[in-house]
Amino acid sequence: MPTDQGPDDVIARYLGGEIGAMNAQLPKARKTLTELLHEEHPRVFCLDGSEHSFKIDELKFLASILDDRERNELLLPMIIEVHSGRSELVVRSRRGVEAKVLARVLDMPVSVEKTGIRIYRSQLGSVRRALKTATQYVFTL
Repeated sequence: MPTDQGPDDVIARYLGGEIGAMNAQLPKARKTLTELLHEEHPRVFCLDGSEHSFKIDELKFLASILDDRERNELLLPMIIEVHSGRSELVVRSRRGVEAKVLARVLDMPVSVEKTGIRIYRSQLGSVRRALKTATQYVFTL
């Protein structure tokens, strides 16, 4: 099972400078959906020493969308990149599994680009309502 061992390159870039303080809530390591489903108290530990807990209902919802292979590929929490001054947000995606999740949540097709999946601020409410604990913001300039 691919566990995200420590901050990946993307997360490491978010931690530099003043913006690093705003991103201290990022996970030290993300876990696959499969791993989290097997935990009694599904959670990851954050860079600021806190815990990020997941709601079981959200994990079950995600499991209902994905097949076994995809459950082993989806790393949680999904990272939503918020750029200052832009109307678009980027959901980071390494393998494209997040696109399947977002397409279901938004009830529309989404496409994976080089940097991730673009969504609009107007869609953010739908994503966060469905996946409040399965997503996390990261702020960039």
